[in-house]
Amino acid sequence: MNPMSIVYSLVAEAPHGGTPLAASLLVVGFGFLFGMRVARRARSLRRVGERVLILGGSALARRVVEEIERGPSLRHAVVGVVDGAENLRSVVEATRPDRIVVGLAERRGRLPLSRLVESRARGILVEDVAETYERLTGKLALEAVTPSSVIFSCAFTPSRLQRALARALSFLVSVVGLVVLAPVLGLIGLLIKLDSRGPVFFVQERVGLAGRPFSLIKFRSMHPTNRPKSEWEQDNRDRITRLGRWLRRFRFDELPQLVNVVRGEMNLVGPRPHPMTNLKLMILAARNVSEVSGDAIPYYELRCAVRPGITGWAQVRYGYANGLEEEVEKIRYDFYYLKHMSLWFDLRILFDTFKIVLTGRGAAGASQPGALSAVPAQQSLRGRNGGALPERLPTRSLL
Repeated sequence: MNPMSIVYSLVAEAPHGGTPLAASLLVVGFGFLFGMRVARRARSLRRVGERVLILGGSALARRVVEEIERGPSLRHAVVGVVDGAENLRSVVEATRPDRIVVGLAERRGRLPLSRLVESRARGILVEDVAETYERLTGKLALEAVTPSSVIFSCAFTPSRLQRALARALSFLVSVVGLVVLAPVLGLIGLLIKLDSRGPVFFVQERVGLAGRPFSLIKFRSMHPTNRPKSEWEQDNRDRITRLGRWLRRFRFDELPQLVNVVRGEMNLVGPRPHPMTNLKLMILAARNVSEVSGDAIPYYELRCAVRPGITGWAQVRYGYANGLEEEVEKIRYDFYYLKHMSLWFDLRILFDTFKIVLTGRGAAGASQPGALSAVPAQQSLRGRNGGALPERLPTRSLL
């Protein structure tokens, strides 16, 4: 008996009967999940015992060493850190690395090209430290991004096919979701009116595609207030309603944004849209983030190159931000998504979001740096003049 026959027999015995189409969908669904698990296992086995040699002592190189030491011991092992390149050949002979990570703070005149080419010829992988950091953490090291790598690269610009696929998937899922969940949406609206005074929906002007504003719709989860007050998530926990705690925990307050998706203002997956009132603030913050030279990094506008999403890579890996420093940390995840966005990446994010919705984890603890990720937030982000960026600002909601 083939696998399809087995699945079909199970579907046929279900209370509501079954069809070959249902059986096929089950096979595809289970096959996709099984394939993802096998692929992850294969990647982990391929990296078991990988010996890493760090060339250079830059700040980013030190952070890579910390990430490797923090991670599973079987995947990577730092076999040496050499600051100079003069004795690289002897160090390679002594340590026999599988990968050399180049993290020189100053490369002009110090990069041992002949030694690195020789290592490549011997089968040793040579990787830039920024790529290693990106692969280990799932976020971009903004301070290591050069203007040329953004301006002349196609990595941060999705293709027309990618945009069309993302839009088609978002539209179809949202239409089906609104139809199927209509009773649930109505019930939640009724419970909100019974639980507390105020409107059912929370509507706020957010930054959309190409920087155009749109009205984002959410179920109201807080008591209305007329007092001027900080709107960072942890500063407003006293305003969250009894029902709102459950809505936020399982992300049900985001369901009305399916309407935004149908209207073409959002996609299912993408960077979370910031309030229009914070647009200038976030651009200024992104331009002041640099730990290496203090130079401006005016890349925040690239977030507006794609439609914002109901969920995103920063949401599943980090969660809520409770200050400008944490918001900038989330931007690192957003840029990782922009660089690597694909249909398969979107499906992975949707799968991770589905797990969060089922378990209810994420919303409660995500306000702490690294709550949804093995990577904690930066200890310090400093501007051009060396001053730390403020942790609290009187800005509008980033929830």
